[in-house]
Amino acid sequence: MQPASSSAPDATVTAPASADPAMASLAQRLKRFRPYIADTRRFWVVVIIATAITSATEPMVPALLKPLLDDGIQARALNLWLVPAALLLLFAVRGTAGFIADVVLARIANDGMLRMRKALFARMLDVRLDVLRGESASSLSNSIVHEMQNATTQLVNALTGALKDGLAAIALLCYVVYIDWKLTLIVGFMGPAVAWIMRTASRRLHRLAKSSQTATVDLAYAVEENMAANRMVRLHGAQERQARRFEALSLTLRRLAMKSSVAQAAITPLMHMVAAAALSTIICVALWQSSGKLTVGGFAAFVSALLMLIAPVKRLSEATSPITRSLALLERSFDLIEKTPAERGGDFDPGRARGDMAFDAVRVVYPGATAPALDGLSLSIRAGETVALVGPSGSGKTTLANLLPRFVDLAAGEVRLDGHPIGDWSLPALRRQIALVSQDVVMFNDTLAANVALGDEVDRARVMRALEAANLAELVASLPQGMDTSVGHNATSLSGGQRQRLAIARAVYKDAPVLILDEATSALDNESERLVQDALRKLMAGRTTLIIAHRLSTIEHADRIAVLEGGRLLECGSHAELLERGGLYSRLHSLGAAGALVS
Repeated sequence: MQPASSSAPDATVTAPASADPAMASLAQRLKRFRPYIADTRRFWVVVIIATAITSATEPMVPALLKPLLDDGIQARALNLWLVPAALLLLFAVRGTAGFIADVVLARIANDGMLRMRKALFARMLDVRLDVLRGESASSLSNSIVHEMQNATTQLVNALTGALKDGLAAIALLCYVVYIDWKLTLIVGFMGPAVAWIMRTASRRLHRLAKSSQTATVDLAYAVEENMAANRMVRLHGAQERQARRFEALSLTLRRLAMKSSVAQAAITPLMHMVAAAALSTIICVALWQSSGKLTVGGFAAFVSALLMLIAPVKRLSEATSPITRSLALLERSFDLIEKTPAERGGDFDPGRARGDMAFDAVRVVYPGATAPALDGLSLSIRAGETVALVGPSGSGKTTLANLLPRFVDLAAGEVRLDGHPIGDWSLPALRRQIALVSQDVVMFNDTLAANVALGDEVDRARVMRALEAANLAELVASLPQGMDTSVGHNATSLSGGQRQRLAIARAVYKDAPVLILDEATSALDNESERLVQDALRKLMAGRTTLIIAHRLSTIEHADRIAVLEGGRLLECGSHAELLERGGLYSRLHSLGAAGALVS
């Protein structure tokens, strides 16, 4: 698999996830995150040093109790001012080290998140289009923006917290061993119980986190669908049904959240019981075998250190929960980056193409379809020729047009541009030859000029010429900032006809040798269509053009008309020739005599 981008970490060399991620160890799952923080080693060194300093000061608090009780209170041999001075110095060192660790940790989390987000977005830009057809926009945006933000920060914080608590536990354990190693042995009985609790909780929380992630995506998709189809929902009175659907999805998410909360909440009392049992045993044994070797101060310091040991051990057991949840959220992003196939092209790039096209026995089958969209269709188009594609709905017109820019994959056959199979072409070079105007206009929340010059640097004079050619000069003059006016979300501030003409201006600006017009004038009124048709005729001169349209005014002037039905080419010829034959085109022409062919 190709890397997602040149600047993205080489995530493809990481070990693949276990076939059963719920059973995979945390260490195995963490390996997938490592490439994204590999360049932050120097920051991790600072975090580890600062955390080690903070953790090393943990046993110093109970250590101060021993001289305070033995020498300060009992023997009156200690300068009492040394204790508060030592405490102030101790917490000053702890605070400074903790501040440094937290700031550097934030840098690590944000750097890792930036690399991972760039890698995922880059993969979305070059992923095979059939993969995107199986993903919802809400699911992908949720993964790239929200899940990654929350999960990365939570994961790095949890890892650093685990490091801090681990070092603190080691420091406190060393101190209690130093005071009385025999009593410390009793602490060892906590190990198996803690390990069992952590392992069991980790597995359950991972399963619940994955289920919650799926439920969250389903809920977000329901919201996205209803926002997009709000007029249809109201028109058909479907509010109550959609509200019930939303409630059912919300209840599923709530149920999973409650299960996760119960599993997480159970860890604390279980750990408290284990710790209380160990502490009770230690106190009983210490009182029973008291031999005078352990002073009052030493015993107080031992018990205090042991009580302080409970907190980091408890947090260590609870660290599995945020680590597991964050990894479960990130695993979807890991899979999208590492496992989704990228588009592949060749390296052929001749510069500007002439525009000769050939479709040789092409066959296209969509997943789940009962019949092929194209079935052995062959068609040759000379450079500079205009060919209109006509046929009933579902005959394969748009599929045929989408083959050339490789928006659709072939099941069989071959497509050639200038005699070279399109699979041999570099994808950027191939798509540089093609301008597309579709009935589904897509615009970005950017300026008018940026939308026209999409993918290129903005040449203002050239943009203005394109806008004039698309009959948008008056619109530009009426806007407060001219061509620098933002068009809003998908240019919803413009009318349907203006949006369609803006798409045509984009095609004019690109000046490609091949044009694909898929219902390019469908949203225009008669006057606008007449002006745009004039501009398009000038643009089409000397260029190879594929037209999918139903209006006779667009089709009848084409050099040839290819008539499709059921994914096959039934007839091909000029408007007059096809009328003479009396075939499907003639029948469609008769049905559409009022001005538009029936589709």
